[in-house]
Amino acid sequence: MKKAIVYVNQFFGQVGGEEQAGIEPQLHEGQIGPAMQFQKELDADVTHTIICGDNYMGSNTEEAVERILDMLSGKEFDIFLAGPAFQAGRYTVACGTICKAVKEKFAVPVVTSMNSETPGVDMFKKNMYIMKGGNIASKMRQDVKAMARIANKLLNGETVGSADEEGYFARGIRHQTWLADGKPASERMVEMLLKKLNGEPFETELPIPKRDLVPIAPAVKDLKQAKIALVTTGGIVPVENPDRIQSASATRWGRYDISQTEALKGGVYKTIHAGFDPAAADADPNVITPVDALKVLEKEEVYGSLHPYFYSTVGTGTTEAEAQRMAKEMVPYLTEDNVDAVIMVST
Repeated sequence: MKKAIVYVNQFFGQVGGEEQAGIEPQLHEGQIGPAMQFQKELDADVTHTIICGDNYMGSNTEEAVERILDMLSGKEFDIFLAGPAFQAGRYTVACGTICKAVKEKFAVPVVTSMNSETPGVDMFKKNMYIMKGGNIASKMRQDVKAMARIANKLLNGETVGSADEEGYFARGIRHQTWLADGKPASERMVEMLLKKLNGEPFETELPIPKRDLVPIAPAVKDLKQAKIALVTTGGIVPVENPDRIQSASATRWGRYDISQTEALKGGVYKTIHAGFDPAAADADPNVITPVDALKVLEKEEVYGSLHPYFYSTVGTGTTEAEAQRMAKEMVPYLTEDNVDAVIMVST
């Protein structure tokens, strides 16, 4: 019987929520969390489950990877699976990071699953099979089934089809294939051309990837004269959250006056972000949105002046499309006040 090992974070490893996101890597015999479902779906026995906190993996990446690889040394396994990670940004990066490291060291196939709106996809899709996953944990069963389906093909030495056929993110790898109908390229090309000329849908055989390149902004010419603004995805808002910004998958943002404020105070401001333990930020919101430090630097004339408002939303689960829309809505306010640079504060 072939063997598999599964990696999950602290939540799906049933250790705890955000308060346990800093736990160090753990190796458990048998199946925990999603590994139990993989055991039912795989043509392999899930012998171990690895659990690691998202914060620990993100903040101590090299150490976490090294420790997990040491745990795996001497273990027999034919495939390594991580997730599913859904739309969790840190979790997707963690799954991609450990899968890449395991594949490189042990030369075994690896499979994970992520939602298309997560950073892990673009970071790791060229290195491994990443299944196109759901955005919430209620999609667990179908995402596990999809991962197991392609994992079983890898385990059994079967041919893995194209990204469209199998449901994984395209890896930029092209293979020569024989078409069942045997139609020559000249005929296929003419058919596509006629469809294009007639405005009919067609699918090219040579897709050109679209690159969303953001030009690097020019350097601030004179910091002593520059007007600086603060924008945060850390969810810092007045305690009543007047703009009703969502704690995850945000579609709203807020603009808050700090012209007469020397520092953000706990009890006046808080975080509504669902992706990290809020205790420190609620006690001192400046750890996320450093108004206090910028006010001091302004008085010391390190830079010209601080824009009288800060802008806030939540990054976790927020789609690129919504983030772009919100940014475009903020820009006119910044332009109107002749802001020279923005400090983008994340978590």
